[in-house]
Amino acid sequence: MNMKEEIKRKPNLSIVALTSFITSFLIARTFATLNPEIVLKSGDYHIHHFWYGIALLAIGGWLGINYQSERIDRLAAILFGAGGGLVGDEVGILLTLSAYAYWADVTYTFLITFLIIVSMLILISKYKNAIQTEFGHFLRSNASLYIGVFLVVISTAFVLETDNMVIITISGVSTIAAFIIVLSYFVQRIRTWKMRV
Repeated sequence: MNMKEEIKRKPNLSIVALTSFITSFLIARTFATLNPEIVLKSGDYHIHHFWYGIALLAIGGWLGINYQSERIDRLAAILFGAGGGLVGDEVGILLTLSAYAYWADVTYTFLITFLIIVSMLILISKYKNAIQTEFGHFLRSNASLYIGVFLVVISTAFVLETDNMVIITISGVSTIAAFIIVLSYFVQRIRTWKMRV
């Protein structure tokens, strides 16, 4: 019996979910902007739409886990994305636990960061082989050494010159990435040298 299972990729569903996420976020934000006085209340409770988002996430996840069908997979991706958009729209409220934080900048920062990360993951997933080939060529070139050293110097300067934790974190990650690039360059050079000898 072969224990290794074939993993089927579904990159088209990630695009469907991302489109559903963006659409849901924009509809919720537009509705709240045009109709700020429409609020669902039950007694003393204000029912925020992130609750609907959590329900849609749960239903979409449950459908995706329990059924193997192209139509149901697509429906699950749409529900999951829509639920994520409703939750993402109220991330300011969720982080601060204050209804006044709905219009906080953190929501827009979250949305932009989320979209960048998901878009990059989708592109990396789709073009993984081409990216690996290009990155391999880059690491073998002298440009990688120059860029790596430049990033180490600039990132270290930022870390030493500021007290801002966001800048320190970003610069620290950049410094580590630059060290890995420089180290990879030298590893590639040593391998090439050993092959010639």
